[in-house]
Amino acid sequence: MKKPMLRNATTAIWAVVLVIICMVGTATSNEAGVTQKYKQATGPFDDTKVHGVAVLPAHTVLVKSRYQGGRFWTETRKDKIERFKCSQCHNNKPVTITNAAKIAHGTIVLNHGGNEKQLACFTCHDREERDLLTTESGEPVDLDHSYELCGQCHFRQKKDWVGGAHGKRVGYWAGKRVVKSCTACHNPHAPRFEKRWPATYSSPTAK
Repeated sequence: MKKPMLRNATTAIWAVVLVIICMVGTATSNEAGVTQKYKQATGPFDDTKVHGVAVLPAHTVLVKSRYQGGRFWTETRKDKIERFKCSQCHNNKPVTITNAAKIAHGTIVLNHGGNEKQLACFTCHDREERDLLTTESGEPVDLDHSYELCGQCHFRQKKDWVGGAHGKRVGYWAGKRVVKSCTACHNPHAPRFEKRWPATYSSPTAK
């Protein structure tokens, strides 16, 4: 009978020791965090306020579209275009480089709109102000706000994008809402994704 009692007593002692170690470790780790914040507080703690844990990323712009959930941001576009500004080449100066257009735009394959209504360069790009896009009604659109242009035709997708059902969020769910723009996922010159097998799916023909 003595051995089981001794074993139980030893187990209880180790349990108490572990609890003490955890408490000391937690207090030590929080000393420079939450506890320190409370010690330095100059007023009562307001537990009704939720502070965002994610800082607004750099290279973002405030979305102009109205959203019932409040303001949100999207990633910028111009800083990701290799040859922006376009007016560096598209200006009134004579072109002295041979095959300049092919060098600058030879890799672009325009496949947007389908066979029935194939789009052209100036469907979206402004003829005069080459650093801007243009809507069908002639309104200028900054490239960082290209979603406004896409939404002319893809209005259902834009509505879902604004509401959060289409597209991808940047960073964490806490903090300010930042989402990827249309052109972050879709090639603006050929936006339709190619058909493919899901990455986790085994094709029936696979060996």
